[in-house]
Amino acid sequence: MKSRLMLLLGFVVVSHAAFAVQPYAGQQQREIKSLSSDQVDGLLQGKGMGMAKAAELNHYPGPKHVLDSSDKLNLSQGQLQKTRFFFDEMKKEAMALGEKIVIQERRLDHLFASQTIDEKSLADTLNEIAMLRGKLRYVHLKTHLKQKGIMSAQQIKHYDNVRGYGTGKHHQHHH
Repeated sequence: MKSRLMLLLGFVVVSHAAFAVQPYAGQQQREIKSLSSDQVDGLLQGKGMGMAKAAELNHYPGPKHVLDSSDKLNLSQGQLQKTRFFFDEMKKEAMALGEKIVIQERRLDHLFASQTIDEKSLADTLNEIAMLRGKLRYVHLKTHLKQKGIMSAQQIKHYDNVRGYGTGKHHQHHH
């Protein structure tokens, strides 16, 4: 029994060491090496992908989740209409920016694959990607800002509870 346990532990250690040495193994088959297919899909579909956590976890609800939980939040018809508008507007902007990011990531990958990259093209491409990613995050965060502006404090508190953030241990800060 002891030798089996040692053999199992040895296998775990060797497996972990192999993964540590080859953390990107298999990713060389990706169309865009720096993005998984889920990341590409998320960018092209305008998904949030955690970009708005600073808002979401600080009592600034997101319109998608407000719509998902609208039956529990006691929203007026006007609030629902505005929420749908915010969501549609955000999704349209996010999809357009996501497409541009994917194009630039594909360009970066191509520059390396074709071995035509130099410091200038590297800097230019990375600056473009960073600028686009900043704009995309802004689109997601500003939508949370707008959403908070049309909800009551009670609705936001209820939203936090529905989303699992209302532990009762935090204090909501008002400015």
